[in-house]
Amino acid sequence: MLSRLWLSFVVLGLSFFAFGAGTLNLFYLLRANTDLVLEHGWVALMDGAAQQLVELLVTGYLSMAAYVVFKACEHRLAHWLGDPPESETDPQDP
Repeated sequence: MLSRLWLSFVVLGLSFFAFGAGTLNLFYLLRANTDLVLEHGWVALMDGAAQQLVELLVTGYLSMAAYVVFKACEHRLAHWLGDPPESETDPQDP
């Protein structure tokens, strides 16, 4: 993927949207879930709050993975734009 610039750009865009969609309201949902469990305790956990908490944590980790992919593609494209090609650099030039 990182050897083809156009593919890096496409994956960069997809990972950006995946990260954005995954983190949208994630902290609000985590806070609401925690408040529900603290207020209602074991009953809330048995009614689905535990499953929702696990799903929110998985979403957070998937969003983090999308961010890592985004940063890898960004790094590749930034070095392509900023670094001179190998053939233009003179090995004798300090």
